[in-house]
Amino acid sequence: MFHLIWVLIIGAIIGVIAGAITSRDMPMGWVGNIIAGLIGSWLGEMLLGTWGPNVAGMAIFPSIVGAIILVLIVSFIMGATRKNK
Repeated sequence: MFHLIWVLIIGAIIGVIAGAITSRDMPMGWVGNIIAGLIGSWLGEMLLGTWGPNVAGMAIFPSIVGAIILVLIVSFIMGATRKNK
């Protein structure tokens, strides 16, 4: 149980860092940040591997890069959707 909480906290931090670097906010606030951090971690590790320090089973640097990619994609899609309305 403690490991799951730790993973969610680290996922949220990774999502917040990605949002701060890109100057974009994820929809749904903290839930969006957690999702961006977790999916971004998976994406970053698939693209870049698991090098660098690991926290809660997530490689920090690839996870942040993956979350940045995810935040940019989501903000692009959300921006395109808003323009069409």
